[in-house]
Amino acid sequence: METARHIAERLGLRYSAVLATLTLFEDGASVPFIARYRKERTGALDEVQIRSVAEQRDRLAALQKRRDTILRAIAGSPELTDALRRQIASCQTKVELEELYAPLKKKRKTKAAEARERGLGPLAERILQQPRSCQVAREANAYLGPQVRTVEEALSGAKELIVEHVATSGPSRADLRHIVERHGVLECRAVKTKTKERTKFEDYYEYDTPIARIPSHRYLAVCRGEQEGILRVRVRVDDEVQIAKLLRRFGHDRRSPCACHLEEAVEQAYRKRLLPAAQRFVRSQAHQRAETDAIDVFADNLRNLLLSSPFGGRPVVAVDPGIRTGCKLVALDSVGNYIASTTIFPSRQQTQARDELIAFLKRHPHEAIAVGNGTFGREALKFIRARLEELGSSTPALLVSESGASVYSASDIAREEFPSLDITLRGAISIGRRLQDPLAELVKIDPKAIGVGQYQHDVDPARIATKLSEVVESCVHAVGVDLNTASIPLLGHVSGIGRALAKQIVTYRERSGGFQSRAELRKVKGLGERAFEQCAGFLRVRGKNPLDASAVHPERYGLVKRIASDMQVSLNQLLEQPWRLNEISFENYFEEDVGSHTMRDIVDELHKPGRDPRATFEVPEFLTGVDSIEDLREGMELEGVVTNVTDFGAFVDVGVHQDGLVHISQISDGYVRDVRSLVRTGEQIRVRVLSVDLERKRISLSRRGLIPARVSQTQGRAGQ
Repeated sequence: METARHIAERLGLRYSAVLATLTLFEDGASVPFIARYRKERTGALDEVQIRSVAEQRDRLAALQKRRDTILRAIAGSPELTDALRRQIASCQTKVELEELYAPLKKKRKTKAAEARERGLGPLAERILQQPRSCQVAREANAYLGPQVRTVEEALSGAKELIVEHVATSGPSRADLRHIVERHGVLECRAVKTKTKERTKFEDYYEYDTPIARIPSHRYLAVCRGEQEGILRVRVRVDDEVQIAKLLRRFGHDRRSPCACHLEEAVEQAYRKRLLPAAQRFVRSQAHQRAETDAIDVFADNLRNLLLSSPFGGRPVVAVDPGIRTGCKLVALDSVGNYIASTTIFPSRQQTQARDELIAFLKRHPHEAIAVGNGTFGREALKFIRARLEELGSSTPALLVSESGASVYSASDIAREEFPSLDITLRGAISIGRRLQDPLAELVKIDPKAIGVGQYQHDVDPARIATKLSEVVESCVHAVGVDLNTASIPLLGHVSGIGRALAKQIVTYRERSGGFQSRAELRKVKGLGERAFEQCAGFLRVRGKNPLDASAVHPERYGLVKRIASDMQVSLNQLLEQPWRLNEISFENYFEEDVGSHTMRDIVDELHKPGRDPRATFEVPEFLTGVDSIEDLREGMELEGVVTNVTDFGAFVDVGVHQDGLVHISQISDGYVRDVRSLVRTGEQIRVRVLSVDLERKRISLSRRGLIPARVSQTQGRAGQ
């Protein structure tokens, strides 16, 4: 299979592994399923490699589609020789393909096309030959007639043809594109009429940098400034040098009487066609690189946020804080079901709010209180903690990011879940559930609404949606999904299911009172054997068969039972004494699709069946008495939680109303190439205050010289 061979060479993977992966895709297998349960076929390719295979497959398909379109467009043309067919077939990128096609395109009604119709092609050829013995005006006279009335008109038409010839020259276009890409300087200047007041683009008012080396976040900032009309941006090269190079390429001879006509045509082709095209291409490439980096940053942050430590299956009270409309309190049971709610007004009725809060807490069991970190959030948290002290309670109360909660509360999903509840109560429920299980709740929200990236609104929506969907899919499958408690949106992300089938599963669950085993999934309307194969291993059922609560796929239950039988123990005994698995010889159980990779996965899972890969939940500790930006002092050391990671640094919540920035230069004592290699969203770190700008509400922080605090992927405060 030629596609598999090409992908294998491009990615540096084994041909057999790529071919097996492509075959599995054709059979409808998902990336997580292939990565987890078909390792023997793929040679244990990981998710990243498998997704790369899929991306290359799609790229090659798009390239072939464009090839076919071009061949149909020039079918029957005398230019379509066997040699050209071979060239088209050998193109590996769309850029190469378009360069071949450019001179062959059917020309629309241009000045050059009109000149060609008027028979001025030979005159253009004569000028391109740069003869030394030539009387241009006299030769142009030969073309005068009803369609060409003057010598000037004849020469002008000939020059238009030369402009077209130079501008569509593949080597010329490729050479200039290479020069602009390698040596072009991105030049940014302020638009004077738009900079009378301060803007966030002041760093770029007089900014020049090689476009090949501009950091992604800076390029996206420049593009935004240009889009808002504050910056004027172009890519600069030495025009005179490039024009001289073009003249040499097209045989310019200073001693030829035709030299001046060639010079005019080449300069026009360069300034109006070649340079703008090269600039557009190079800027497009720079934007794609910047987009890729921005999407990768967003994806990493989202992954860390989704895999934040869950508080777990314990009851909580959640608070959506507010001043004018009050603080909405909701009580949730251990699986996030809504129990009750009330509203208190601590901002203006403190005594009454105190009594109502205490009464609510006494009525409803809770092991934590989750407070949204929006407006009045810290004041509400302070008020609640004071009441807990009065009660002598050690229950933790902590801030939880409410980014995207308003999006969820107004969504169709929220209306389906709580049709009779007020929108603010839905928001409070979301806040509480984020504490209990961040992954299960955040999958209901458009990832872009969570706000953990850099310039995510400036990148291609389709690209970022695809990438973030992959991240959500990866996280859901890494953790696994409880079949008896999962929501429709969460189930919809599981391999082989989708939203429509997820609804059928929940409908069956509600009618039957819950699933007793994975095998019972086969009774769900519309869920066939292929869907069962894809999803079963990622779903958890706590029932009679302990393997149903593990990541062991049902297709391997017989193998596990055979291992237990050979060891002369029951399945439950085997799970209670997993160290005995170290005594078995893997080779004794090898069969089709079962080899060392599969056996190792099964043994590892039986050691800790159904384990949650997420870190243990820890409550972040903030310095007492530091509640606002005015309380910060230069040199003060604090513990904080990373809320967002970008290419230029990390934003950290230190317990005040404004996140501080640890610039990349302050992340570590040594040189830092990639911020994400040292900090991640949700991590608890120790920082020092470098400076506080009260006017612009900016806090500069540093990690240099400080011992890192314990790592904690705590959801409280993550994802601002």
